[in-house]
Amino acid sequence: VGGYNTEHRHSAIRFVTPEQRHRGEDPQILAQRHALNQVARDQHPERWSGPTRNWTPITVVSLNP
Repeated sequence: VGGYNTEHRHSAIRFVTPEQRHRGEDPQILAQRHALNQVARDQHPERWSGPTRNWTPITVVSLNP
């Protein structure tokens, strides 16, 4: 379970770990990823046919029943 919460990046919470989200680190991590994507897109626009991934932090998380 430790690896699931500390190492596995979950797609439902924008590819951060539950531990990072619990500690409130996700907005900073996602902002860094967004900035990096923007730089890459500006340097090589031919590699993107549409917008980059949505890196806005998730505010509500639903659990599977």
